Amino acid sequence: MQGSFERAGLVLVGCAVILCAGVVGRRPHADPSSARAVRVARGEQMEPIVPLPRRVELDERKVALGEELFGDVRLSGDGTVSCATCHIVDDNGAGSTPRSVGTRGSVGERNAPTVFNSGFNFRQFWDGRARSLEEQVDGPLLDPKEMDGSWDAVLRTLGGDAAYSAAFEDLYGGVTREAVRDAIATFERSLITPDAPFDLFLRGDEDAIAPTARRGYQLFKDLGCVACHQGLNVGGNMFQKVGVARVEEQAVERGSFDLGRYEVTGKERDKRVFKVPGLRNVARTAPYFHDGSVATLPEAVRIMGLSQLGRELEVEEVEFVVAFLESLTGERLR
Repeated sequence: MQGSFERAGLVLVGCAVILCAGVVGRRPHADPSSARAVRVARGEQMEPIVPLPRRVELDERKVALGEELFGDVRLSGDGTVSCATCHIVDDNGAGSTPRSVGTRGSVGERNAPTVFNSGFNFRQFWDGRARSLEEQVDGPLLDPKEMDGSWDAVLRTLGGDAAYSAAFEDLYGGVTREAVRDAIATFERSLITPDAPFDLFLRGDEDAIAPTARRGYQLFKDLGCVACHQGLNVGGNMFQKVGVARVEEQAVERGSFDLGRYEVTGKERDKRVFKVPGLRNVARTAPYFHDGSVATLPEAVRIMGLSQLGRELEVEEVEFVVAFLESLTGERLR
Protein backbone atom coordinates (compact mmCIF):
# COMPACT_ATOMS: atom_id res chain seq x y z
CA MET A 1 0.00 0.00 0.00
CA GLN A 2 2.78 2.42 0.92
CA GLY A 3 4.60 1.83 -2.34
CA SER A 4 1.42 2.29 -4.36
CA PHE A 5 0.63 5.53 -2.58
CA GLU A 6 4.09 6.94 -3.13
CA ARG A 7 4.04 5.84 -6.79
CA ALA A 8 0.71 7.63 -7.16
CA GLY A 9 2.36 10.75 -5.80
CA LEU A 10 5.13 10.40 -8.37
CA VAL A 11 2.52 10.04 -11.13
CA LEU A 12 1.14 13.39 -10.02
CA VAL A 13 4.67 14.74 -10.22
CA GLY A 14 4.80 13.61 -13.81
CA CYS A 15 1.50 15.33 -14.43
CA ALA A 16 3.05 18.53 -13.11
CA VAL A 17 5.64 18.40 -15.87
CA ILE A 18 2.99 17.77 -18.52
CA LEU A 19 0.72 20.52 -17.25
CA CYS A 20 3.43 23.10 -16.82
CA ALA A 21 4.48 25.44 -19.50
CA GLY A 22 4.39 27.93 -16.86
CA VAL A 23 -2.86 40.48 -3.12
CA VAL A 24 -4.51 40.33 -0.71
CA GLY A 25 -7.69 42.22 0.38
CA ARG A 26 -9.36 42.38 3.77
CA ARG A 27 -12.05 40.04 4.92
CA PRO A 28 -15.60 41.39 4.53
CA HIS A 29 -18.33 38.92 5.42
CA ALA A 30 -19.56 36.80 2.52
CA ASP A 31 -22.92 37.61 1.00
CA PRO A 32 -24.72 34.25 1.22
CA SER A 33 -26.71 35.18 -1.89
CA SER A 34 -23.63 35.76 -4.06
CA ALA A 35 -23.31 33.57 -7.13
CA ARG A 36 -20.07 32.01 -5.89
CA ALA A 37 -21.50 31.30 -2.45
CA VAL A 38 -24.47 29.55 -4.02
CA ARG A 39 -22.21 27.41 -6.24
CA VAL A 40 -20.01 26.48 -3.27
CA ALA A 41 -23.05 25.62 -1.14
CA ARG A 42 -24.40 23.37 -3.90
CA GLY A 43 -21.06 21.66 -4.30
CA GLU A 44 -20.78 22.93 -7.86
CA GLN A 45 -17.60 24.94 -7.32
CA MET A 46 -14.73 22.53 -7.85
CA GLU A 47 -11.34 23.93 -6.84
CA PRO A 48 -7.99 22.18 -6.34
CA ILE A 49 -7.53 23.96 -3.00
CA VAL A 50 -9.82 23.32 -0.05
CA PRO A 51 -10.52 25.76 2.83
CA LEU A 52 -9.04 24.88 6.19
CA PRO A 53 -11.55 23.80 8.82
CA ARG A 54 -12.43 26.56 11.24
CA ARG A 55 -11.74 24.34 14.23
CA VAL A 56 -10.41 20.91 15.11
CA GLU A 57 -11.81 18.75 17.89
CA LEU A 58 -9.03 18.07 20.40
CA ASP A 59 -8.74 17.46 24.14
CA GLU A 60 -7.90 20.94 25.39
CA ARG A 61 -6.13 19.52 28.45
CA LYS A 62 -3.75 17.62 26.21
CA VAL A 63 -3.30 20.72 24.05
CA ALA A 64 -2.31 22.72 27.13
CA LEU A 65 0.09 20.04 28.33
CA GLY A 66 1.62 19.74 24.88
CA GLU A 67 2.11 23.49 24.72
CA GLU A 68 4.04 23.39 28.00
CA LEU A 69 6.25 20.61 26.67
CA PHE A 70 6.74 22.38 23.34
CA GLY A 71 8.29 25.35 25.10
CA ASP A 72 10.25 23.51 27.79
CA VAL A 73 14.03 23.75 27.32
CA ARG A 74 14.56 21.01 29.90
CA LEU A 75 13.75 18.46 27.21
CA SER A 76 17.06 19.29 25.50
CA GLY A 77 20.41 17.85 26.43
CA ASP A 78 21.91 21.08 27.74
CA GLY A 79 18.70 22.80 28.88
CA THR A 80 18.87 25.62 26.32
CA VAL A 81 16.66 24.56 23.39
CA SER A 82 12.98 23.69 23.07
CA CYS A 83 10.69 22.88 20.14
CA ALA A 84 9.59 26.52 20.28
CA THR A 85 13.16 27.71 19.75
CA CYS A 86 12.96 26.76 16.07
CA HIS A 87 9.16 26.87 15.67
CA ILE A 88 8.04 30.24 16.98
CA VAL A 89 4.31 29.83 17.55
CA ASP A 90 3.78 33.51 18.39
CA ASP A 91 5.09 34.44 14.95
CA ASN A 92 5.08 32.17 11.88
CA GLY A 93 5.44 28.70 13.39
CA ALA A 94 8.95 28.50 11.94
CA GLY A 95 12.14 30.48 12.43
CA SER A 96 13.82 33.26 10.49
CA THR A 97 17.23 31.73 9.79
CA PRO A 98 18.17 29.48 6.86
CA ARG A 99 18.93 26.59 9.22
CA SER A 100 18.04 26.22 12.85
CA VAL A 101 20.59 26.50 15.65
CA GLY A 102 20.43 23.75 18.26
CA THR A 103 22.32 22.91 21.43
CA ARG A 104 25.86 24.22 21.77
CA GLY A 105 25.45 26.32 18.64
CA SER A 106 25.05 23.32 16.32
CA VAL A 107 23.55 24.20 12.93
CA GLY A 108 20.98 21.85 11.43
CA GLU A 109 21.05 20.39 7.94
CA ARG A 110 17.75 21.85 6.70
CA ASN A 111 15.41 24.78 7.12
CA ALA A 112 12.80 24.38 9.86
CA PRO A 113 9.35 24.27 8.22
CA THR A 114 6.41 25.93 9.90
CA VAL A 115 4.55 23.84 12.45
CA PHE A 116 1.32 25.66 11.58
CA ASN A 117 -1.16 23.33 9.85
CA SER A 118 1.40 20.52 10.05
CA GLY A 119 -1.33 18.15 11.16
CA PHE A 120 -2.65 18.23 7.61
CA ASN A 121 0.61 17.00 6.05
CA PHE A 122 0.69 13.37 4.91
CA ARG A 123 4.26 12.98 6.20
CA GLN A 124 6.59 15.02 8.40
CA PHE A 125 10.12 16.35 7.72
CA TRP A 126 11.41 17.44 4.32
CA ASP A 127 12.28 13.85 3.47
CA GLY A 128 8.98 12.46 4.78
CA ARG A 129 10.67 10.01 7.14
CA ALA A 130 8.02 10.40 9.86
CA ARG A 131 4.51 9.17 9.16
CA SER A 132 2.86 11.17 11.94
CA LEU A 133 3.39 14.08 14.27
CA GLU A 134 3.81 11.60 17.12
CA GLU A 135 6.63 9.84 15.27
CA GLN A 136 8.15 13.19 14.34
CA VAL A 137 8.78 14.14 17.98
CA ASP A 138 11.79 11.81 18.23
CA GLY A 139 13.60 13.56 15.36
CA PRO A 140 14.48 16.93 16.90
CA LEU A 141 14.45 15.58 20.46
CA LEU A 142 17.22 13.05 19.81
CA ASP A 143 19.15 14.78 17.03
CA PRO A 144 22.58 15.92 18.35
CA LYS A 145 22.38 19.01 16.12
CA GLU A 146 18.97 20.00 17.46
CA MET A 147 17.85 19.24 21.03
CA ASP A 148 20.37 16.46 21.71
CA GLY A 149 18.14 14.91 24.35
CA SER A 150 17.38 11.35 25.39
CA TRP A 151 14.15 9.67 26.41
CA ASP A 152 15.61 8.48 29.72
CA ALA A 153 16.52 12.05 30.69
CA VAL A 154 13.20 13.48 29.47
CA LEU A 155 11.09 10.97 31.38
CA ARG A 156 13.22 11.44 34.49
CA THR A 157 12.82 15.23 34.30
CA LEU A 158 9.08 15.15 33.71
CA GLY A 159 8.51 12.46 36.33
CA GLY A 160 10.37 14.55 38.89
CA ASP A 161 8.23 17.62 38.24
CA ALA A 162 5.13 17.55 40.44
CA ALA A 163 2.91 19.52 38.04
CA TYR A 164 3.90 17.47 35.00
CA SER A 165 3.62 14.22 36.92
CA ALA A 166 0.09 15.04 38.07
CA ALA A 167 -1.01 16.14 34.59
CA PHE A 168 0.35 13.00 32.92
CA GLU A 169 -1.16 10.79 35.59
CA ASP A 170 -4.56 12.39 35.09
CA LEU A 171 -4.50 12.31 31.27
CA TYR A 172 -2.42 9.24 30.45
CA GLY A 173 -1.98 7.22 33.63
CA GLY A 174 1.66 8.21 33.92
CA VAL A 175 4.68 9.72 32.19
CA THR A 176 5.65 7.60 29.19
CA ARG A 177 7.25 8.19 25.79
CA GLU A 178 3.94 7.59 24.08
CA ALA A 179 2.20 10.11 26.35
CA VAL A 180 4.82 12.79 25.71
CA ARG A 181 4.63 12.22 21.96
CA ASP A 182 0.84 12.35 22.03
CA ALA A 183 0.67 15.57 24.06
CA ILE A 184 3.15 17.41 21.82
CA ALA A 185 1.45 16.14 18.66
CA THR A 186 -1.97 17.16 19.99
CA PHE A 187 -0.72 20.68 20.62
CA GLU A 188 0.78 20.83 17.12
CA ARG A 189 -2.55 19.73 15.61
CA SER A 190 -4.19 22.69 17.32
CA LEU A 191 -1.96 25.14 15.42
CA ILE A 192 -4.23 25.84 12.49
CA THR A 193 -4.67 29.15 10.68
CA PRO A 194 -8.25 29.19 9.36
CA ASP A 195 -10.09 31.90 7.48
CA ALA A 196 -7.22 33.24 5.42
CA PRO A 197 -8.61 35.67 2.84
CA PHE A 198 -8.32 32.96 0.19
CA ASP A 199 -10.36 30.55 2.32
CA LEU A 200 -13.10 33.16 2.58
CA PHE A 201 -12.93 33.55 -1.20
CA LEU A 202 -13.32 29.78 -1.63
CA ARG A 203 -16.31 29.88 0.69
CA GLY A 204 -18.05 32.38 -1.55
CA ASP A 205 -16.83 35.86 -0.61
CA GLU A 206 -15.86 37.32 -3.99
CA ASP A 207 -14.33 40.40 -2.37
CA ALA A 208 -12.14 38.63 0.20
CA ILE A 209 -9.09 38.88 -2.06
CA ALA A 210 -7.92 41.56 -4.45
CA PRO A 211 -8.15 41.25 -8.26
CA THR A 212 -4.37 40.72 -8.40
CA ALA A 213 -4.69 37.69 -6.11
CA ARG A 214 -7.54 36.28 -8.20
CA ARG A 215 -5.39 36.73 -11.31
CA GLY A 216 -2.51 35.05 -9.49
CA TYR A 217 -4.67 32.09 -8.50
CA GLN A 218 -5.76 31.59 -12.10
CA LEU A 219 -2.11 31.69 -13.17
CA PHE A 220 -1.23 29.25 -10.39
CA LYS A 221 -3.71 26.83 -11.94
CA ASP A 222 -2.91 27.54 -15.57
CA LEU A 223 0.84 27.14 -15.09
CA GLY A 224 0.34 23.79 -13.40
CA CYS A 225 1.53 24.72 -9.91
CA VAL A 226 -1.57 23.01 -8.50
CA ALA A 227 -0.33 19.64 -9.73
CA CYS A 228 1.86 19.65 -6.60
CA HIS A 229 0.34 22.39 -4.45
CA GLN A 230 -3.32 21.62 -3.76
CA GLY A 231 -5.66 20.34 -1.08
CA LEU A 232 -6.07 21.64 2.45
CA ASN A 233 -2.46 22.71 2.93
CA VAL A 234 -1.80 23.80 -0.66
CA GLY A 235 0.84 21.06 -0.65
CA GLY A 236 2.18 18.70 1.98
CA ASN A 237 0.51 15.65 0.44
CA MET A 238 3.06 14.23 -2.02
CA PHE A 239 6.75 14.00 -2.91
CA GLN A 240 8.46 15.84 -5.75
CA LYS A 241 11.93 16.04 -7.22
CA VAL A 242 13.73 19.36 -7.06
CA GLY A 243 14.76 20.31 -10.59
CA VAL A 244 12.20 18.07 -12.30
CA ALA A 245 12.20 20.34 -15.35
CA ARG A 246 15.59 21.96 -15.07
CA VAL A 247 18.38 22.20 -12.51
CA GLU A 248 18.34 25.88 -11.69
CA GLU A 249 21.79 27.44 -12.01
CA GLN A 250 21.63 29.20 -8.67
CA ALA A 251 21.11 25.83 -6.98
CA VAL A 252 24.43 24.73 -8.44
CA GLU A 253 26.10 27.89 -7.18
CA ARG A 254 24.59 27.35 -3.73
CA GLY A 255 25.88 23.79 -3.69
CA SER A 256 22.36 22.78 -2.69
CA PHE A 257 22.46 19.08 -3.50
CA ASP A 258 20.85 17.51 -0.46
CA LEU A 259 19.86 13.99 -1.56
CA GLY A 260 16.51 14.30 0.19
CA ARG A 261 14.33 11.20 0.42
CA TYR A 262 17.13 9.03 -0.98
CA GLU A 263 18.70 9.17 2.49
CA VAL A 264 15.56 7.44 3.83
CA THR A 265 14.87 4.87 1.10
CA GLY A 266 18.24 4.38 -0.61
CA LYS A 267 16.37 4.26 -3.93
CA GLU A 268 17.94 5.99 -6.92
CA ARG A 269 14.62 7.46 -7.98
CA ASP A 270 14.39 9.29 -4.65
CA LYS A 271 17.55 11.36 -5.10
CA ARG A 272 16.70 15.07 -4.70
CA VAL A 273 13.09 14.17 -3.88
CA PHE A 274 11.41 16.05 -1.04
CA LYS A 275 7.97 16.41 0.46
CA VAL A 276 6.18 19.22 -1.33
CA PRO A 277 5.82 21.97 1.29
CA GLY A 278 2.42 23.41 2.10
CA LEU A 279 2.12 27.03 1.03
CA ARG A 280 -0.20 28.34 3.71
CA ASN A 281 1.35 31.40 5.40
CA VAL A 282 4.27 31.13 2.98
CA ALA A 283 4.52 34.93 2.76
CA ARG A 284 5.60 34.91 6.42
CA THR A 285 7.99 31.96 6.47
CA ALA A 286 11.11 33.22 4.68
CA PRO A 287 13.75 32.06 3.97
CA TYR A 288 12.61 29.39 1.53
CA PHE A 289 13.34 25.84 0.36
CA HIS A 290 14.76 22.89 2.25
CA ASP A 291 18.10 24.66 2.61
CA GLY A 292 16.69 28.09 3.48
CA SER A 293 18.79 29.55 0.69
CA VAL A 294 16.29 31.97 -0.87
CA ALA A 295 15.44 35.13 1.02
CA THR A 296 12.33 36.44 -0.74
CA LEU A 297 9.04 35.03 -1.98
CA PRO A 298 9.27 36.56 -5.48
CA GLU A 299 12.69 34.96 -5.95
CA ALA A 300 11.35 31.61 -4.72
CA VAL A 301 8.49 31.82 -7.23
CA ARG A 302 10.89 32.67 -10.04
CA ILE A 303 13.16 29.74 -9.18
CA MET A 304 10.21 27.35 -9.00
CA GLY A 305 9.19 28.51 -12.45
CA LEU A 306 12.59 27.57 -13.81
CA SER A 307 13.30 24.37 -11.91
CA GLN A 308 9.85 22.81 -11.72
CA LEU A 309 8.04 24.28 -14.73
CA GLY A 310 10.93 24.84 -17.09
CA ARG A 311 9.70 28.37 -17.66
CA GLU A 312 11.12 31.81 -17.02
CA LEU A 313 8.20 33.69 -15.53
CA GLU A 314 7.64 37.30 -16.50
CA VAL A 315 7.90 39.92 -13.77
CA GLU A 316 4.16 40.54 -13.84
CA GLU A 317 3.42 36.82 -13.59
CA VAL A 318 5.60 36.56 -10.51
CA GLU A 319 3.81 39.54 -8.96
CA PHE A 320 0.38 38.00 -9.55
CA VAL A 321 1.38 34.62 -8.12
CA VAL A 322 2.91 36.30 -5.06
CA ALA A 323 -0.33 38.25 -4.53
CA PHE A 324 -2.22 34.95 -4.52
CA LEU A 325 0.26 33.37 -2.11
CA GLU A 326 -0.08 36.34 0.24
CA SER A 327 -3.81 35.67 0.39
CA LEU A 328 -3.05 32.29 1.99
CA THR A 329 -1.94 34.01 5.21
CA GLY A 330 -4.22 33.23 8.13
CA GLU A 331 -4.04 33.86 11.86
CA ARG A 332 -3.33 31.14 14.38
CA LEU A 333 -6.45 29.78 16.03
CA ARG A 334 -6.20 30.39 19.77
